[in-house]
Amino acid sequence: MFKRNGWGNSWRNGIYDYVHYHSNTHEVLGVARGEARVRFGGDHGKILEVHAGDVVILPAGTGHQCMHASKDLLVVGAYPGTGAYDECRGSPQERERALKSIPKVPLPDKDPVYGANGPLLAAWKR
Repeated sequence: MFKRNGWGNSWRNGIYDYVHYHSNTHEVLGVARGEARVRFGGDHGKILEVHAGDVVILPAGTGHQCMHASKDLLVVGAYPGTGAYDECRGSPQERERALKSIPKVPLPDKDPVYGANGPLLAAWKR
């Protein structure tokens, strides 16, 4: 589904147990199996429970970290377009570069679930 809607460079795994973010792309996480408690927004972010069937869209620069996961957790992740993603962990050098690159990340062409007319694009433009 993600690929059909222009989100590629996909992977299947869990979510890292350390805070990280991507400064050069947005990311979608689809929970295929299991459940987890994930902190979104960096060290002082909000912890949410995600379950099989949930989809989370992370704008570039959104820190995320798995706090706890079921043993069967499987997440499918993807990025708009086919470009590579970086992995930032918050060093001062990364932050300086990220503050310049995050605002330049273009909006995706399509919602990863609903396509060109999906709600993501309308919500993002507000």
